[in-house]
Order: sequence, then C-alpha cells, then structure tokens
Amino acid sequence: MFKELYAYRYLLREIVIKNIKIQYRNSVLGVFWTLLQPLLTTLVLVFIFGNFFGRNDPMLINYPIYLLCGRLLYEFYSQSTKRAMRSITNSASVIKKVKVPKYIYPLSNIISNFITFLISMLVLIGFTVFYFLTGDNPPHVTRYVFLAIVPLLILFMLCIGVGLILSTMAVFFKDIEYLYEVFCLLLFYATPIFYTTNQLNLSKPVALALMANPMYSIVEMFRDCVLRGELFNMHHLYYALGFSLITLLIGMFVFAKRQDRFILYI
Repeated sequence: MFKELYAYRYLLREIVIKNIKIQYRNSVLGVFWTLLQPLLTTLVLVFIFGNFFGRNDPMLINYPIYLLCGRLLYEFYSQSTKRAMRSITNSASVIKKVKVPKYIYPLSNIISNFITFLISMLVLIGFTVFYFLTGDNPPHVTRYVFLAIVPLLILFMLCIGVGLILSTMAVFFKDIEYLYEVFCLLLFYATPIFYTTNQLNLSKPVALALMANPMYSIVEMFRDCVLRGELFNMHHLYYALGFSLITLLIGMFVFAKRQDRFILYI
C-alpha cells in the first residue's frame, strides 16, 4: 500500500490542491475564511461562555486561547472525517472510469483539511501575540510549544483511521452521514472545548467516561504545550497514540477488504 501511495504521490498532490481550490471557489474572501471563521466563532463563544466557564479555574490561564485550542482541533477532526466519509460516493463517476487506489480520495480530503487547519493556526498565534503585548493573562510559552506537533500528528492519524472506516460504511449504509452528524454534535459537548471537567463537578464514572474520549487527551496535550508551557501528560500520550493506531489499523483493514465491492454500490 505504501509503495502504491508513493507511486501515486503526484496524483495525490493534485487532488489535494483541487480540494483546497474547490473549498473556496466563488468566494470573495477565499482562503481568508480559514482565518475569519475560527476568529469570529471564538469571539462569539467567549462572549457567551466567558462569564460562566472563563473564571476561577487555574487550568484556564487564558480562556480565549483555551477555547480556541479546543475548537481548532475539534473543527479539523469534524470537517476532515465528514469529507472523507463522502469522498468515495462523491467521486463515483471518476472511480468507475479511472483505476487508481481508492484510498486516495479519503486521504486527499484529510490532507487538504489538515493544510487549511494549519493555516487557521495563524489565528491562535495572533491571539497569543495579542495577549503577550497587552499583558492580560498571557499564555506560558516555553520550549515545550514545539512539542505541540505531537498531538497534531496523533490527531491526523486518528482522522485517517476514522475517515477510512466512515468512507467504507457510507458506500453500503447511506444513513451513516446523518448518524455521524449527531455523533459529532455529541462529541463537541463531550470534549472540554469551552469548559473544564473540574467546573462541572462530575461524578467519577462520568468524568472517566469523558476522559475515555481520545479527543480529550489530544486537546489537553495540545493545551499543555501551547497554553500551559509544560510537557504533556504521558498517560494522555499513550492512550491517544494507542487509540489512534488501533483505529488506523482497523480503518486500513476494513477499507482494503471492502474496496473491491464499492463499484457495485456507488
């Protein structure tokens, strides 16, 4: 599979470029929406939740940056997996005519979303610089900020695994798109994006259930590096990495076993 992927690397690159261009086609602001969308939604969420969850918790340090870290990572996971899920059915006409590895389609959607996600990280950098200049609760930026790439790569791996599973299921089970929309909504509230688990006074079983969400570990690792200026919790690393690797292997296996039957259903 990896030899095949290397052989089709130029095709993969062209599809990624096409996906990015199509995403902002006929838009006046174009790629600037990648910056405006997280900026505007973060300001709205801070305005709504800031007075409720943005106080009296030492883990927050800076609530807007705390919220933005969680929102950016969740949005990348949500958008990339949804587009990967639809990639096979949306490319049905091409798949019927051109023989290329079918995993190119979900993979290219995830990579193109990862690129736009990295562009949107400029908003996070802008918030960090702003609070440093104003001196109002600046984040603790240390050398550990460079380790923020670790949770991002784990999240990228998780998205590939989930994307391969969803793209396979969407071919045979059309209702998966509607079910996954509901799942992503539940995941948004199950991930500490605008709150911390300490603020909710949860019972231990409920708190453990929330922590079983791999997005919880990934987001907290990222905040440790970017916001708190410390090394991430190794338990979070082991759990998130193990979960993502298993999901990736399952996704590769399921996709490889079912891809020859796609042509019968798309």
